[in-house]
Amino acid sequence: MQSGQILRSRYKIIKSLGTGGFGDTYLAQDLDLPGHPKCVVKHLSPKSLDPTVLNIARKLFEREADTLDKLGNDSDQIPKLFAHFQEEREFYLVQEYIKGQDISRELTPGKKLSESDTIALVKGILEALTVAHQNNVIHRDIKPQNLMRRSSDHKIVLIDFGAVKEIDVLTTNQQGATTLTVAVGTPGYMPSEQSNGRPKLSSDIYAVGMVGIKALTGKDPGYLPIDQDTGNIIWRNEAQVSNPLANILDKMVHEYFPQRYQNAMEVLDVLPEMTVEVNPSKPRQTSTAKTSVKANLPQPPTHKTRRQILILGGLAASGFVGALLTQRFLNKRSQERFSNSISILQARSSPISLPGLEILIQTFATVIVDRRGEIIRSPRGRAEVIIENIGNEVFLEMVKIPGGRFLMGSPETEAKSSSREGPQHYVDVPEFLMGRYAVTQEQWEAVMGNNPSGFQGASRPVETVSWYDATDFCQKLSQITGKEYTLPSESQWEYACRARTKTPFSFGETIRPELVNYDGNYPYANAPKGIYRAQTTDVGIFLPNSFGLYDMHGNVYEWCQDVWHENYNGAPTDGSAWETGSDSGQRLLRGGCWLNYSWVCRCAERLYGNADNFKVDRGFRVVSSVAIATQNLVK
Repeated sequence: MQSGQILRSRYKIIKSLGTGGFGDTYLAQDLDLPGHPKCVVKHLSPKSLDPTVLNIARKLFEREADTLDKLGNDSDQIPKLFAHFQEEREFYLVQEYIKGQDISRELTPGKKLSESDTIALVKGILEALTVAHQNNVIHRDIKPQNLMRRSSDHKIVLIDFGAVKEIDVLTTNQQGATTLTVAVGTPGYMPSEQSNGRPKLSSDIYAVGMVGIKALTGKDPGYLPIDQDTGNIIWRNEAQVSNPLANILDKMVHEYFPQRYQNAMEVLDVLPEMTVEVNPSKPRQTSTAKTSVKANLPQPPTHKTRRQILILGGLAASGFVGALLTQRFLNKRSQERFSNSISILQARSSPISLPGLEILIQTFATVIVDRRGEIIRSPRGRAEVIIENIGNEVFLEMVKIPGGRFLMGSPETEAKSSSREGPQHYVDVPEFLMGRYAVTQEQWEAVMGNNPSGFQGASRPVETVSWYDATDFCQKLSQITGKEYTLPSESQWEYACRARTKTPFSFGETIRPELVNYDGNYPYANAPKGIYRAQTTDVGIFLPNSFGLYDMHGNVYEWCQDVWHENYNGAPTDGSAWETGSDSGQRLLRGGCWLNYSWVCRCAERLYGNADNFKVDRGFRVVSSVAIATQNLVK
């Protein structure tokens, strides 16, 4: 619609307020009322012209209008509905105009609100949401952009109820049935049951909790790490927060919805009883002042404990607890975690018990970002993980990488690409296993008996190792386990890194320091600058790619088996390592590292190093044949 256009001889369009997947929103004037007050016109147009789709769209539209009409009359924190009408295949809602600004202006990246301000914000959102929940209405798209701070009284007003967006995602399948193809909601604020198309009142509570966490941490939810045991967000170490408030927020955003508060009223009953605890030795942090890297880095779960609890949960679900649980797992801590997590784990992992091995089917979250680094999708992945004790209760986790064909290298149009990344060529990679993480210092010590790393930490990647050192590790690990482990071929590495994507990074068009450990002062595409940690970080604290592999970009360079070649002319196309036709003293390095610019962390970036060279930026991960790794499988 154009400025000046008049709908139904009454509503004059002033300007566009925005365009979304479901339609357009306009600022307008009501010419029938004294003073021509402003109003908001939402224009909804189904993509499909199929009569069945249009009939369902009409019913959804009427349902939405009835809901808004009732809620707006019962609450001053939900916009009132003035009119709704249909003209041919176009639908229109006319609503109250809320003068103010959405709270995304208050929750800018890096800015941390005080605890008292966060409590006030969460209360304001819940008060607006109460009327909806009392009427059993789920909003489904609570996020900062849909929370208006009204100028006149500074109250939070809840806008943009999500049901109307269903109109735009109606499709008709080959059998003639009309369905909704995507869930309504926004990645990061949308819990798993909602993304699966089964939202509940507690799904809104999850979203409100995420807004509160964003206020305290200054970080978008999609950039916070996830506990691989429970699926819950790890956020407390990013905020200065009292235990009472942190406990409430944790319950609000629990991955398993029965463990959350069930509606807005339940949370409001708890919040008024809170008092803000202030530690006089620690002043509140309400700005973006720099803090130490250690204070800002999420602490990952201990790998040993993660494996124990996953196996316990899976075996319990399979009915083998009495026969297979051993005393080393039945310590007090694992029993407590088992009882708290079993119901979630049954839904998230399916184990297969092998002599000396455990195989777990695990689900996980990842993200896709645009050129600005903004999250546009939050898909869930599924991986088969093989876990083996390599000695002294240290475990190696290997992910099964499905075979497939991919286009290796970068196009000339990719920013910061070079001739050494071409020519692009198709490679057929057979199925294989790859280390879920780069080899850690704990794993290195268990096999090699020493630790050469410059940045010490059991869960950090081992570094300051040469290519020869890495291959020695593989040989000794093979002797210990009886299975053959090697460094990945260059094509295996890039195939696993890309994880079926074609963008510069597996996360999309760019990366951000919330996703990758690199020098955030040098962004890629249109992403903003970010933190430079100036050191390695523990493995597994960032989100994985869609194959379930962690830290394929950044942290440490990773040695590959191949010798260095200036380009791909003559390169193998079967996934094998290229070890002929060049100087064997120079070997491939992939993935970038903690001290590199963002573009050096691209999927296609290639570097070489002398095979006997060791630096604090170089590590590796291992690969193995699926057949060899599972050779102990009992039929």
